[in-house]
Amino acid sequence: MPCPIEDYGLIGDCETAALVGRDGSIDWLCWPAFDSDACFAAVLGTHKHGRWLIAPTEEVIGTSRRYWGDTLILETRFETADGAVDLIDFMPPRGNASDVVRLVRGVRGRVRMHMQLVIRFGFGTDIPWVKKSEDGSALLAICGQDMTVLRTPVETRGEDLTTVADFEVGEGDTVPFVLTYGPSHLPVPKPIDPAYALQDTETFWTEWCSRCTYQGEYRDLVMRSLITLKAQTYAPTGGIVAAPTTSLPEQLGGQRNWDYRFCWLRDATFTLLALMNSGYTEEASAWHRWLLRAAAGSPANMQIMYGIMGQRRLLEWEATWLPGYEGAKPVRVGNAAHAQLQLDVYGELIDAFHQWRVAKLEMDKPSWAMECAVLQHLAEIWHKPDHGIWERRGPGKHYVSSKVMTWVAFDRGIKSAETFGFKAPLEKWRVLRDTIHRDVCTKGFDPEMNAFVEFYGSKMLDASILLLPSVGFLPPEDPRVRGTLAAVEQHLMRDGFVLRHDPREAEKQPAEGAFLACTLWLADAYVLAGEFDRAQELFARVVAIANDLGLLAEEYDTVVRRQTGNFPQALTHIALINTAHNLCAAKTPTEKPAVQRSK
Repeated sequence: MPCPIEDYGLIGDCETAALVGRDGSIDWLCWPAFDSDACFAAVLGTHKHGRWLIAPTEEVIGTSRRYWGDTLILETRFETADGAVDLIDFMPPRGNASDVVRLVRGVRGRVRMHMQLVIRFGFGTDIPWVKKSEDGSALLAICGQDMTVLRTPVETRGEDLTTVADFEVGEGDTVPFVLTYGPSHLPVPKPIDPAYALQDTETFWTEWCSRCTYQGEYRDLVMRSLITLKAQTYAPTGGIVAAPTTSLPEQLGGQRNWDYRFCWLRDATFTLLALMNSGYTEEASAWHRWLLRAAAGSPANMQIMYGIMGQRRLLEWEATWLPGYEGAKPVRVGNAAHAQLQLDVYGELIDAFHQWRVAKLEMDKPSWAMECAVLQHLAEIWHKPDHGIWERRGPGKHYVSSKVMTWVAFDRGIKSAETFGFKAPLEKWRVLRDTIHRDVCTKGFDPEMNAFVEFYGSKMLDASILLLPSVGFLPPEDPRVRGTLAAVEQHLMRDGFVLRHDPREAEKQPAEGAFLACTLWLADAYVLAGEFDRAQELFARVVAIANDLGLLAEEYDTVVRRQTGNFPQALTHIALINTAHNLCAAKTPTEKPAVQRSK
């Protein structure tokens, strides 16, 4: 069985990432990129579907772990009756090849260790041909287009179609293992020096983290969230994946299992704010350029998500041979939601570019022409039903948050044109902005509940309506906003966390955990409403369920007290960063909270 989701740590090289269990097993790694097939897929099945275990042979009586300061170097300490060892895992910044380095260091006494390497390309199906390199210094595993190269001074042997080794580590000893990926048709990648690679990796992350400008409360968690966001950035293009995993279930044992190894436009503005407000303008620029390239072309063909290089076809299929995380099936690869109409992404795109201009950062010149084309198309389709921010499958509806984001699109287009002197059909945009606002307030607000609802005509709520004050649709002191917050508190709260969907419609859809980003959105709404103590309480509640490494998944099951959904989740960590900024800014009234996007 795989570990609980919160028992995993993250390592990566800004092109792909791996999950390392508390037990010393790497149970997930897609090579050579985030969206490649997995060669270790045990998190979605068993060790037979691929993993790399290094752990003591004898009983472990204590385990602890930490990241080395502000880095992505993970250290796991195993305590046994005979001594203690540290397992140091990291992926050096990508050079000519991608490497996973594992160093076993003796801390005390002598400890017998076991290594088991189970490489299964193709999400656990393809058993490679294993042989020694011509000079005998490495072990090659080859299957189709893929090749891995294992280098270690420890003697290995084949056993039941796996590679295993047994060795001892004494105090002061360091035993290295380096696994390298390379295309099978190219020469074997050259070896790296593990000690130099460790030093280079520590320097890379330490220097990157030194650029952070955030100095408020919870700085360690904010920094860890920023590191996680950086680790989930595909460096060659600047695209940021929602998570490095697929099909970790939103409901344990359920079917809500989706592939998150793609880049969502839904997260665009919050991502930019998290990066810009923390001092990372270079990464924000790369994300902006990715947005511009991905959305380029006909606005009618704009998608809600793209691949890490801007790919548009993200065809969804099921890996039927994988039993799923703790039996949660199906395991999905690709995401059919890419073809949905979601009107909110138009608002996200225009808002992101507007925020970029407000921050007085350089933008690519074609941006405004593209934005005008997008708004021209949106003027023709804003009134249509869509699938909403949560990608509901089935017939489209008039989702309130989607309509609000179409209002945001025209509002930000108007403000960009007025502030920066761009040529635009302002009168037409103003009419549309006012029309959409009236439409939402008339059809999306339920006077009996005194709250905005999920979609026109519904009596149910939806956590995305918490964004109405933060995007500037209505002021936080508006009675309708306050009524909506009260309704969310009454109907969407579970054990102090916010649900994404209204539990009163549970018979129509399976239950799921509390949505952590939405819980933080409520905290942001409290900040804007001046209820700082309540915001602080909510923020602290989310922070408290982060794992021992400061990592958070998409959701939290308050009944069994476990993290659920894909892990680590970029949107959760982005929300944590922004809420921390908001709480910090609230103590300095002259500063505008980061999440207030209306200006």
